[in-house]
Amino acid sequence: MRADRHRAARFALAVAAALCMAATARAGDGPLVQPHFSDTDARIERVLALANERLALMPGVAAWKWQHRVPVSDPARERLVVASAVRAGAPLGLAAPALERLFALQIELARAEEAGLEQRWRERGFGFTGRVPSLAQEVRPHLDRLTSELLRALYLAAPAFARADFSTRYAPSATRLLRSAGWSDASRHALLTDLAAIRLRALPALPRIEAAHLLRIGTTGDYAPFSAESHGRLAGADIALAGALAAALGAEPVYVRTSWPRLLSDLRRNEFDLAIGGISATPARAALAALSVPYAATGKTLIARCADAQRFASLAAVDRPAVRVIVNPGGTNERYVRTHLARARIVIHPDNATIFGEIVAGRADVMVTDAVEVALATRRYRQLCRVLPGTLTREEKVILMARDPRLAQVVDTWLTREIAAGEPARLLEEALPR
Repeated sequence: MRADRHRAARFALAVAAALCMAATARAGDGPLVQPHFSDTDARIERVLALANERLALMPGVAAWKWQHRVPVSDPARERLVVASAVRAGAPLGLAAPALERLFALQIELARAEEAGLEQRWRERGFGFTGRVPSLAQEVRPHLDRLTSELLRALYLAAPAFARADFSTRYAPSATRLLRSAGWSDASRHALLTDLAAIRLRALPALPRIEAAHLLRIGTTGDYAPFSAESHGRLAGADIALAGALAAALGAEPVYVRTSWPRLLSDLRRNEFDLAIGGISATPARAALAALSVPYAATGKTLIARCADAQRFASLAAVDRPAVRVIVNPGGTNERYVRTHLARARIVIHPDNATIFGEIVAGRADVMVTDAVEVALATRRYRQLCRVLPGTLTREEKVILMARDPRLAQVVDTWLTREIAAGEPARLLEEALPR
């Protein structure tokens, strides 16, 4: 009992740490009180804002060099800065050639801005206003911090750089955010071109997580009580579980929106490191990804209007031409229905968050889904009932991960410990409405 209490206390601390981290960390989107999806546009704009902040420091650098009679150009220092950035980006998987070009461009713009100011001061006299900052004690530490933040921002934004329309889509953002002296339409375009070439190399997931101190978590946000988005915030048993896992890994959780049809393709494109949110273990998923030890077990059952409970007490009673069976696309629910129902009318409803309302409104008759989701829906909608006492299948909920044996081992070790303490079951029960 004492060991169980100790494990429970440790898990609670991990959850609290994860929520605190989510509340205070920026992750490219600014602070929010609760977990939330990391917005793609906000991640790109974070990159642009950091590039702008870097160039905005150059007047102070030019003023220091002017006062100390130091040449604007310092090729050895410039090579060192580029090499250092490439070296720091390597553990994150940021490919070297594109990263070199990006930092070389920033140095070229900085040099041009400094040279322009120096020429102006030669012609008109020194005109820098304010205190001239110390290059060694103020500006370079600031630049080093910006480099570190920029690399993390590039890492988070990297999947979006591969979009065919990246440069045109974000040209208005570049015009709006790249406003400090030294920017022009040509240099903004050059920056977007260099960003569009940034890619993540295929590296094992765990070293990247450890280097970035970021855990990118894919989730759909449409499957309560596991993962549900409401008013821009994420909640649910699996959101708390994922946050605690991130804290155990010493990483900041970054929640990435995915969908059931895109789940495996998003993982292949390196959109996230792992995914959670009521994901069932299936042979198709096991063939393409690593699956954790199961932390919950459930099964498919039937839900309908309580008034129709007697009509739909078996799967055979559902499989009739007049019966409208509603499904969310791309997941195990649709797969089961298409495999086991031959005559019923299948109704596709893309929004899993509102799907039960379709049954209440009479636009559908029955849904086949997990028993735990049925338990949630029948508590939320008094008109709905579980019409099949048992289950049609047995399904195990797992964390879906990139194929990295070390990551799988770390996750399984942690998850096994928490399962033994009863934490996933407790979180699931707490996520169900009373």
